[in-house]
Amino acid sequence: MAGEVGLNVLQISLPADCTEDEVTDEVLKLNEDPKVHGLVLHLPTALLSGRVLNSISPEKDVQGVTDVNLGKLVRGDLEDSFAPPIARVVMELLEQHGLLAEGKTALILGNSGALEVALQCLIQRRGMLVLTSGWKVASLQKQQTDVVVLTSEGPLEFLPGWLRPGAVVIDCGSAHFSGGQHWGILGNRSSSSWPPCTPFHPPTPPPQNVVRSACRWLRQQRYRPWRLRSLTLQPLSPVPSDIEISRSQSPKAIELLAREVGLLPDEIEAHGKTKAKVRLSLLDRLKEQPDGKYVLVAGITPTPLGEGKSTVTVGLAQALTAHLKLNSFACLRQPSQGPTFGVKGGAAGGGYAQVIPMEEFNLHLTGDIHAITAANNLVAAAIDARVLHEATQSDKALYGRLVPTVNGLRKFSPIQTARLRKLGIDKTEPGALTPEEIRSFVRLDIDPSGITWQRVVDTNDRFLRKITIGQASTEKGQARQAQFDIAVASEVMAILALTDGLRDMKERFSRMVVGSSRTGRPVTAQDLGVSGALAILMKDAIKPTLMQTLEGTPVFVHAGPFANIAHGNSSVLADKLALKLVGEEGFVVTEAGFGADIGMEKFFNIKCRTSGLRPNVVVLVATVRALKMHGGGPKNLQLVADGCSNLRKQIEIAQLFGVPVVVAVNVFRTDTEAEIDLVCRIARDSGASDAVACYHWSRGGRGCVELARAVRKAAQQPNHFRFLYDLQMPIVEKIRTIAQKVYGADDVEVSQEAQAKIDNYNEQGFGNLPICMAKTHLSLSHLPDWKGVPTGFLLPIRDVRASIGAGFIYPLVGTMSTMPGLPTRPCFYDMDLDPDTEQIAGLF
Repeated sequence: MAGEVGLNVLQISLPADCTEDEVTDEVLKLNEDPKVHGLVLHLPTALLSGRVLNSISPEKDVQGVTDVNLGKLVRGDLEDSFAPPIARVVMELLEQHGLLAEGKTALILGNSGALEVALQCLIQRRGMLVLTSGWKVASLQKQQTDVVVLTSEGPLEFLPGWLRPGAVVIDCGSAHFSGGQHWGILGNRSSSSWPPCTPFHPPTPPPQNVVRSACRWLRQQRYRPWRLRSLTLQPLSPVPSDIEISRSQSPKAIELLAREVGLLPDEIEAHGKTKAKVRLSLLDRLKEQPDGKYVLVAGITPTPLGEGKSTVTVGLAQALTAHLKLNSFACLRQPSQGPTFGVKGGAAGGGYAQVIPMEEFNLHLTGDIHAITAANNLVAAAIDARVLHEATQSDKALYGRLVPTVNGLRKFSPIQTARLRKLGIDKTEPGALTPEEIRSFVRLDIDPSGITWQRVVDTNDRFLRKITIGQASTEKGQARQAQFDIAVASEVMAILALTDGLRDMKERFSRMVVGSSRTGRPVTAQDLGVSGALAILMKDAIKPTLMQTLEGTPVFVHAGPFANIAHGNSSVLADKLALKLVGEEGFVVTEAGFGADIGMEKFFNIKCRTSGLRPNVVVLVATVRALKMHGGGPKNLQLVADGCSNLRKQIEIAQLFGVPVVVAVNVFRTDTEAEIDLVCRIARDSGASDAVACYHWSRGGRGCVELARAVRKAAQQPNHFRFLYDLQMPIVEKIRTIAQKVYGADDVEVSQEAQAKIDNYNEQGFGNLPICMAKTHLSLSHLPDWKGVPTGFLLPIRDVRASIGAGFIYPLVGTMSTMPGLPTRPCFYDMDLDPDTEQIAGLF
């Protein structure tokens, strides 16, 4: 029968002596299999316990035996539940013979199980009186009913004289149902002995529920409109601390938020009650769904404390969804422990525009940065171990240990086979290699002075900027100078932020260049044999984390590269997932780190090249506080006007890429109306599509509604997106283009060391990569103290490094360091934990 309707049926035969636990385990496996749309249990009655029946996923319970399906049936949710197939067949028979009418009476005779409960509910909903009875003579005699449904075999012979003339009997006694019974044959009780009663024998029940389950699954695979319930805010004045505000709101369960935005249950992996990883299979499911509008939030050159880009990002998303009722996602970077415990604090937003719970957002989250640290340092350990082993072993000894004999067999691992192909050795048997081929295979010949890969830690630790490693006697004289970078500067982090899937991430890991051989050849992670292990360490970190704002709107948190020493944007994958989920009319609001000259420039020239995505609008965040700093001091309106030179320059930078700009003035309590009006007027005069004062910090999304309207309007304007430079340009020319057009420099000054590395990268074939400038975020120039719009300067390129796996060259400008240091009074002075309540204090 299944074949006739096009169903694939798999029969799983369990051992006759199987236990309840074994049955349950098998059912749970089938629940997780997306190819299975229905489960039918043909088991002995002893094994059909409530535990076994309720282990079936309600969505696959095509027998209608779970408590969830029966409960929905009793409640009347007929479209969202499965009734036992026999019950549906009985209803069809009653319908066909005109027996479903108000005022008629039906008797259900049999056990008290799922079938009986379902029949009672379905018949009652048609206005009939339903009686139920067991097999007792006293209760069966003289039943004045119109319909009798025999649901199971009984100990007594059911006599025709017990029914009134004209009654109809439907015998289900031999139909398979939840109790494990089977259809009887009416011929065993000749219908001729029943006149004037009319017996019906239902046909074998068709697999309608399986078909309904499959159709329901197919509908789920399509894009579904959001049904999002926003959370109510009750802003207080004065505004409490960020952590107090965060704790005052009760977040939605993450499974509920996931359902509201169209995620399926098997597409999320919950990490506690308020955050979940989202599986990348969503991209395949919604691949035909058009993307929504793409909004980038950038900023002017900031003060050391930042100007509120994260807060604006969150506030804008809250305004779009909670107030304008438009689908929107905010996409943010995961904060590093460095600034969280250093100067700047966390990055969850602030005031009434936050991601909650802010403690979980700012501390560990789902462990992605820890995974990055582990992966990065595994590479570092592999490099130094390989240098040591090659220095202390012969070719034969190395080969014997790299390709050992195990259980009498000797073979290459897949990653070793890839290295052989790279070397041009087309052999698969370890014993077939010549001595020259063996030497080529086992010797990476890494030049210790040419190692470019550094260890990382996610803490601001200035004393790790230059260290000596390998000083123990066990390292046999292999000491060398090295350094630590902060974890978010790792190339592993950059790859996480730029990859589009597991396969791509694994390939990028294999391409990572960790140093050079003594003959100048690049040495990769694949040469070290470690790229597969990196993919294992990062297989969960590649999934974006779903969280929510204070108003219950969705947020993706993923990746966290700094913008001054890396490319400074959240992940391509988070943006792509969000663009599919919001729908064609929705908005994805993503943030670029620091000023537009740094984070936004890299967003366009690096992230957009990689992702193929094109932004519709740039929101440029400005504060009166920062503009006063650029103008020379906090005294009067003229200083604000002078400081707006930086705002004009940042608008000009955004216009280089052909994207409409909306300026968001992040209002502080100390700002005056005159100052705000002046900034908005200058912004519009400088070419911004609009300029809006934003009060999200004190009012939540309601204080950002005007910005949301301005962004929606700007997104409808023509977009003439373009890149700043062609990848085929020489490395130095690409650097010069950024320096002159973005920073306003007269020219670049390349050190001899930097030029030598550029020449080396050109020889190795890496000259066509985009540029990721490592530069101070506190000035358009290389000097943090040069405010406003510096001119007439040369941009010094001190060093140049390459992240080949990530896919960019990054020059180090001036004295820029990849390991920050702690200030005299770090943020951690104000942090504490209550040992009784486990509540955190002092986090912001």
